Amino acid sequence: MTQHILVIGGGQNAEHDVSLATAVAIGKALCSNGFEVTDVTIGRDGIWRQARRPLGKSAAASLRSALFFFEQADVVFPALHGPLGEDGTLAALCALAHKPVVGSGLRAGALGMDKWATKLVAESTGIRTARGRLVHAADMEDIDFETDVVVKPASSGSSYGVGLARDTAQLREALRTAARFDDRILIEHVVHGREIDVAVIREPDGSCWAPPPLEIHTSGLFDTTTKYDGSARFSVPADLGSTERDAITRVALEMFEALGCAGVARMDFFLTDEGPVLNEVNTMPGMTAESQVPRMFAAAGIPYAELVTRLVNAATAPTAEPLAEGQQNR
Repeated sequence: MTQHILVIGGGQNAEHDVSLATAVAIGKALCSNGFEVTDVTIGRDGIWRQARRPLGKSAAASLRSALFFFEQADVVFPALHGPLGEDGTLAALCALAHKPVVGSGLRAGALGMDKWATKLVAESTGIRTARGRLVHAADMEDIDFETDVVVKPASSGSSYGVGLARDTAQLREALRTAARFDDRILIEHVVHGREIDVAVIREPDGSCWAPPPLEIHTSGLFDTTTKYDGSARFSVPADLGSTERDAITRVALEMFEALGCAGVARMDFFLTDEGPVLNEVNTMPGMTAESQVPRMFAAAGIPYAELVTRLVNAATAPTAEPLAEGQQNR
């Protein structure tokens, strides 16, 4: 019997267009592997649409209509990045609707989206992160300058709102930019090291593994512009010795388990002379065929369509229980 997958794209944040690209790619891959796919999008205005047709005049009315598509689906694939999507919002809706969902549940999504919470979980597990502090937008005029810091919204993705500050004027500007995306702002000391990404997947049998890591090559800060203008270069497998590769992979697996992730997640690190330093976690990373995560799995011999299919299969496996968060992620 053909499985019916509901793919949700778009979203109410700065990553709307990136999420649309992810949703289109996932839908095509699933269709190529014989799944029946229905796609809906969430507009920046919060209104749900199907085939570009609004499902209601308000966010609430359109969501009520969209629940019909939830009812018809066997599995929901939320291909959304950022707040009100990747942060566990849709995973919670799926749990309430008793529908299997691809990827991490509410708890892991919420923790992974919040960079400050991620740091606290990492540090409690013994995983190193950049030295930093959390400030509130209302207090940013009173923040004393600390040289060479990275300023970022506590909850945002695709590096939106991220800036580098080397003096007081740059700090003020970076804080104002970050405050456009979140009223909680993270200020971290710059970490000098190679930028290495590690993808981790939880298979249908509950086991976890990581494909070869990827290295990001860029002349400056890997910000939103650099991510999408083609100036950054990726190499996979990253040129690592076996000791470095084993160490960074082990830490990525530990972080995946500490957050209780499911599906696939991307762990971003700085590889320093003292070992790996966790930068952030993405529980719904970019998932076009050209994105970092699919490139890593391709290096392990897993084609894009197969990767997407594995994620669907994991959502419906006996180890995945949509009604019990604690069981779902084990």
